[in-house]
Amino acid sequence: MKNNKSIEKKSIEYHSKFPAGKIQISPSKKYHSQKYLSLAYSPGVAEPCKNIHIHENDVYKYTNKGNLVGVITNGSAVLGLGDIGPLASKPVMEGKALLFKIFADIDVFDIEIQEKNINKFIDTVVKISPTFGGINLEDIKSPEAFAIEKELKKTLNIPVMHDDQHGTAIISGAALINALYLTEKKIEQVKIVFNGAGSAAIACANIYKKLGVLKENIIMCDSKGVLDVSRKNINQEKLDFIIDNTEIKTLEKAIIGSDVFVGLSIGNILNENMLKSMNTKPIVFAMANPVPEIDYYTAIKTRKDVIMATGRSDYPNQVNNVLGFPYIFRGALDVQASEINEDMKLAAIHAIANISREKIPNYIKRIYKNKIIEFNKNYIIPTPFDKRLITKVSMSVAKSAIKSGVAKKTIKNWNEYEKKLINRMKKYQK
Repeated sequence: MKNNKSIEKKSIEYHSKFPAGKIQISPSKKYHSQKYLSLAYSPGVAEPCKNIHIHENDVYKYTNKGNLVGVITNGSAVLGLGDIGPLASKPVMEGKALLFKIFADIDVFDIEIQEKNINKFIDTVVKISPTFGGINLEDIKSPEAFAIEKELKKTLNIPVMHDDQHGTAIISGAALINALYLTEKKIEQVKIVFNGAGSAAIACANIYKKLGVLKENIIMCDSKGVLDVSRKNINQEKLDFIIDNTEIKTLEKAIIGSDVFVGLSIGNILNENMLKSMNTKPIVFAMANPVPEIDYYTAIKTRKDVIMATGRSDYPNQVNNVLGFPYIFRGALDVQASEINEDMKLAAIHAIANISREKIPNYIKRIYKNKIIEFNKNYIIPTPFDKRLITKVSMSVAKSAIKSGVAKKTIKNWNEYEKKLINRMKKYQK
């Protein structure tokens, strides 16, 4: 408790210290003379305006649209805090903006919208979308999040992603690939049990299917139990995961003989007996925050053969969305992609998974005091400090966008692009 109070006090001091907040706008061109001011604004600014009026795509040439993402929310499902509204969610959105900048050199305007009506929210985002090269939806409750993202992706010609859904799916997907590699289990044979059936869980299940998990090997539970054919009033997204077996009603029954547990629910819902009932070399992704579905130390004590991942930074294998979203948007923006499609997400998953299997750089070993020394059950996904993410993931996503036909711009020299990505990050990698 004392430690929590210390963190709370430090956080208040951190956020309130002048200048308040975590982000600011800085000029990117010279301005210290009348000459430069006349170019930046009147009368010089008229020339790029006229060119854009004639050729709309010139907006990417003359403005920061191609490096600007809108982090947009209504504050209806803020991680760990719930429906706190748009105003109280602003520190979180500023935090997201900070991560975009320091990990991928992407500028962000955080937009907090006072609107819960789906159609009005969508309409607002559409109307302000010309400002941005991409839209990152954040902390919007399910099932509204599904409808909002779906409609915006259909309407807009820029990348749109609800990171709460797809970010978790992408990072945990990479973790799943590597966990299965270590356990020598085939993805088409593993049985997976989900606890939690919100937007993140649905996105995880969908991406796992694209990785090779069979639909008939997935059991999903929500707060009322297993999704089966006897359940009524289930939304469309959950309907895709109902099972025919009506005898399995609870998580306790569902998890017997399973290979993978994916938790996106509440803390301490998975007990030792449930863990013991899983197959050999169980894979447990207990991603509830701040309290995982099962305590990390309890899990590894109960099953010596378990591979464990959580959403916490103080345990191995943190499923941290920052491993994905900055670099996915970086690659998408750099080729002016019209969307972030499934191929691009899969490219990101495999790039992240592959990094973990490569030789670990000495700077990471030093950061973690040699606790991370090789690819193993305690290191199935990279750390946020891995400098290879900016090149490996961004380039994989950009290449996938080009190959899948959603890029409006191509990259001719990939070696030069790689150097450009590295140079972008030098000022943040101290």
